Amino acid sequence: MKALWLALALALSAPPLRAFVAQDVAARLEGRVPANVARAVQGIAQNAHARGLPVEPLIEKAIEGGAKGVPGDRVISAVQLLATRLDEARGALRDAGIPSPTPEALESGADALNAGLNPHQVRDLGRVSRPPQDPALTLRVAATLGALGVPAPQSVRLIEHLINAGRGQSDLLDLPNELQVGMARGVTAAEAAEGLDRGDAVAGQQHPQERRGHHDEEGSHRKP
Repeated sequence: MKALWLALALALSAPPLRAFVAQDVAARLEGRVPANVARAVQGIAQNAHARGLPVEPLIEKAIEGGAKGVPGDRVISAVQLLATRLDEARGALRDAGIPSPTPEALESGADALNAGLNPHQVRDLGRVSRPPQDPALTLRVAATLGALGVPAPQSVRLIEHLINAGRGQSDLLDLPNELQVGMARGVTAAEAAEGLDRGDAVAGQQHPQERRGHHDEEGSHRKP
């Protein structure tokens, strides 16, 4: 009987809660996006909230699109895609053994998916992100590496190797900067990541032609 009353109470409270979400979304988007976009985003946000997904990233995505003058249909599509990515990230993190991922972890997971990772790779990073590691931070770094051009499998491998080697969160946060230092020397993102993964930052930051020239020079010195 108690369970029945609880279910009934939840059912009765759902419509006002959905209405509150719609009102909040409408207030946040008023004057920032066209009315038809605001209505569409309200519906997407309500559905996301009903599924237990964070709504704030959806609102921010719509506001960002409005500020940049993106056509309304593209804003709606981007918000809907983000809602889908958040749902996929939650499924992947649950598969990783994280039953209740934080909103930050879901948003970082969605960003990682947008950067080229697949749900299995998000799951794998979730599995290695055990305390003191934070899944939200791990996935944010993976998303940043992907945005810089590192192939998804390589990003996952690099991050997993660092975590398994006992490196801290600050080391993970340094990865994008270290990668850009290598790329500034003329190597590709993949080559710079390979150097970091080997723990050979100098080699990873050196252009392949420079390395070949260096080796040729050493060989000439060894000739009689």
